[in-house]
Amino acid sequence: MRLLLDTHILIWSIRERDRISKRHAALIGDEGNIPVFSVVSLWEIAIKHGRGNPDFHFDPRVVRPGLLAHGYEELPITGPQVVAVGNLPPIHRDPFDRLLVAQAQIEGITLLTADRIVAEYPGPIDFAL
Repeated sequence: MRLLLDTHILIWSIRERDRISKRHAALIGDEGNIPVFSVVSLWEIAIKHGRGNPDFHFDPRVVRPGLLAHGYEELPITGPQVVAVGNLPPIHRDPFDRLLVAQAQIEGITLLTADRIVAEYPGPIDFAL
């Protein structure tokens, strides 16, 4: 099964693995599953890195090759995914999360999230704290 990690879970999978729920950690660690990161998350990481916040220790130039080297699959942003964002109910205002939901729906990938609001969307979404 392909598992799309939202940005928080993606970051936690790199550092702070103990913040990931036991169920999500088991899913990610299952060799039968393929962890997927979206270019959306990489974009969000790049924006946060570019702000120069001293508490944010993730450089997208390091994160991307590290994820690929550890077997993560990269999911590009496509036109149909972007268009699908417009069909989502106004549950969440974060444009990154909305695009991740649309990607999960269009691609049929289970989105792993620890965000209760994201979990309110229909589709292949697995919420756990």
